[in-house]
Amino acid sequence: MGKEVERKFLVSGAEWRNLVEADIRIRQFYLTAEAGRTVRVRISDDASAELTLKFGGTGRERDEFEYPIPLAEAQQMQAFAIGHVIEKTRHHVRHRGYLYEVDVFGGMLAGLVVAELETPEDVPDEKLPDWLGREVTGEQRFYNASLALGGIPEIAA
Repeated sequence: MGKEVERKFLVSGAEWRNLVEADIRIRQFYLTAEAGRTVRVRISDDASAELTLKFGGTGRERDEFEYPIPLAEAQQMQAFAIGHVIEKTRHHVRHRGYLYEVDVFGGMLAGLVVAELETPEDVPDEKLPDWLGREVTGEQRFYNASLALGGIPEIAA
């Protein structure tokens, strides 16, 4: 089990694009999404898959368990998805030694760009990059499970 301190931000600038180290095409869906717990399947680059269970509130810290699963089984599980399947490209971007995951959403969520910072400790605001916009940590509507169930939040559209 791993505790994570996760912060989410809308992205307000494009400067991050020059700092991209890697890209991953992601297709993910939820098997359950309830208050305080989700079960997600993620397929990366049509080559690997993992099952993720998250427990806890919508604050910065939650419990997370991740397990690799066979790709063929993940593809079969998609038939049991609740809500919409999320399609996005995740860009790895480093700033001051921290890895940011900038998700550029496609499909029904096209136009939404969200950056996530997952660390074992809380990063002070003064160490955050300028291209981050409004922090949306703790705003349920910006969690991927909510996006799968409800679509793009009005404020981000």
